[in-house]
Amino acid sequence: MRLSRRRLNRTLLLRQHLLERAAMSPAAMVGHLIGLQAQEPLPPYLSLAARLTELDPYAVSAAIEDASLVRVLSLRDTVHLHLPADAVTLPVWAAPVREREMRASQTIGEARTVDRVAFAAAVREVLADGPLPQRQLAAALAERFPTHAATQLGGVARLLEVLAQLPPRGCWKPAGSTAVAYDFAARWTGLPLAEPDVPDIVRRYLRAYGPGTAADVTAWSGITRLGPVVKSMDDLEVHEDEDGRPLYDVAGAPLADEDAAAPVRLFGTYDNLWLSHAARDRVMDPGHRRLWMGVNGAQAMSVHVDGWFAGLWRAEEGRVVLVEMVRDLTRSEQAELDEEIARVEALLAR
Repeated sequence: MRLSRRRLNRTLLLRQHLLERAAMSPAAMVGHLIGLQAQEPLPPYLSLAARLTELDPYAVSAAIEDASLVRVLSLRDTVHLHLPADAVTLPVWAAPVREREMRASQTIGEARTVDRVAFAAAVREVLADGPLPQRQLAAALAERFPTHAATQLGGVARLLEVLAQLPPRGCWKPAGSTAVAYDFAARWTGLPLAEPDVPDIVRRYLRAYGPGTAADVTAWSGITRLGPVVKSMDDLEVHEDEDGRPLYDVAGAPLADEDAAAPVRLFGTYDNLWLSHAARDRVMDPGHRRLWMGVNGAQAMSVHVDGWFAGLWRAEEGRVVLVEMVRDLTRSEQAELDEEIARVEALLAR
């Protein structure tokens, strides 16, 4: 079946539960989306609020505190909020992404040449008695490898080991410091590190982000050379985009109507909706990308109207501040936006 860009847009929103909010638990939504981008503390809560009928941010915090949701470096070498089973498999799969970062990182510098066997043993020794704040972990490693700076060695530990970021980091409005503290993800979750079932990950990706290509899965995950994997999966069905390029999909997965209504939504920085397709044009006109993307990353959070990027916003002192809109809104669209702003401000006030 040939699918128009608009139908792909609506289908993505349908599978993301963005055409209509879902009565699901936060954990169920995190599992469906295969994690939430969580480089900053607020965006996972905004991602959930955009998709769920009800959200108690303190319940999400409690899940982070009891390790039923886990912050860990995984897809695209960025921190994600995952279910425990994904927190001990996806980082193993994504090890090549961290290797690329090891080779390229100017912050790590010559510390990348450290003896890895000795370094792994040192990390085990330093964390033997339990988790440590990042600075203490780095300082202890510097005592054992004095030719490298502590900050460099802390970066190496972050890339070579699968470490969970512990609460209160990522919790909702915590009291006191939110400095990063690390523990082994396997110890924190009680689950062993393991290689994932890659075809199963592809199917999960397609259920939440599809239809798509191997290049789309790479854009989402950072993992390359997935073409042979996708092409070998004979249980997938194939659609086409407007240019006749093949798009793979889980058999029987729902396709939205082109004329499906897409309500206004406010997203946090780097919501996975943005970062999960090679062309990144399913929710944004390519001409608007520069407005959103500054020299060092996203300049602000995003407003979506009628399914497409329509502007930027920031949270300031518990209020939604619109930074810039790319077009004028109709009266009905403005009313929708006002309603969504009120909903987000109610969340920020919790």
